[in-house]
Amino acid sequence: MRNNPPGKKAAKTITRPPYALDSVDNALRLLQMLRDIGALRLKDAAEELGTAPSTAHRLLAMLVYRGFAVQDEKRRYHPGPALGVGPAQQGWTRELTDICRPHMDALSTSTGETINLMIRVGSQVRFLYSAEAESTLRVGDRQGQVLPAERTAGGRILLAELPRQTLEQLYLRPVEEGHLESSDPPYGVDRRLFPREFEAFRGELEAARAVGFAVNVEQTEVGVAALGMAIRNRARYAVGALAAAVPTARYRQHIDGRLVGELRSAVRDIDIEIAHIG
Repeated sequence: MRNNPPGKKAAKTITRPPYALDSVDNALRLLQMLRDIGALRLKDAAEELGTAPSTAHRLLAMLVYRGFAVQDEKRRYHPGPALGVGPAQQGWTRELTDICRPHMDALSTSTGETINLMIRVGSQVRFLYSAEAESTLRVGDRQGQVLPAERTAGGRILLAELPRQTLEQLYLRPVEEGHLESSDPPYGVDRRLFPREFEAFRGELEAARAVGFAVNVEQTEVGVAALGMAIRNRARYAVGALAAAVPTARYRQHIDGRLVGELRSAVRDIDIEIAHIG
């Protein structure tokens, strides 16, 4: 038996808790499989868990919904954007959420649409809070999800604030890595753009910044559109974004209606309250 180093206590043996929830344990096991295997078929997941394929499918669907898994065209599951990211490293995110919450709840009630708060971390956005609408046809809660910034309305308006050099570091693919044609890599993998694509993307961001909001039509989910505006502190630095997520069936009426004005008014009120955030 090996002696412990002086001053060190032996590590306590980790045992399965007597109150373990099988559904939670199975979801965590799927996360471990995605982390360690990388590509997972539904059949393999069900066999590993010892469950029916329908049960494994429901668990994987929730992991996809929360951004911990993505599914490719062959219906295999891969690690999602939320699986490989650490803490946001911003201590003010709780304060920002608390300030925004009542404004978002009121906006959701008045518009009948779901309102999301997000921050940008590199080339991704993290959803800090969702004020979910009560309409029968509505966009669901996105709190906790991590998605590619360029695919979301809030992410795009935050990217529009960045200088060209930073955008190049995040998205420009060196010419020597391939031809000047698009390769359309799998969702959530390598999203860098070839020079021609990058210039078009930068032009879209400049247009969004000029009008004060960005849009996303079915770039993150079929049947869902969104309008996003930046939230700014006293130095006019964009610290986050508010986005109204709407079914595409109502998108046109909102673009031509009062949603943009109501979203802008809510953002303006939040800007005043977060003036002290650095």
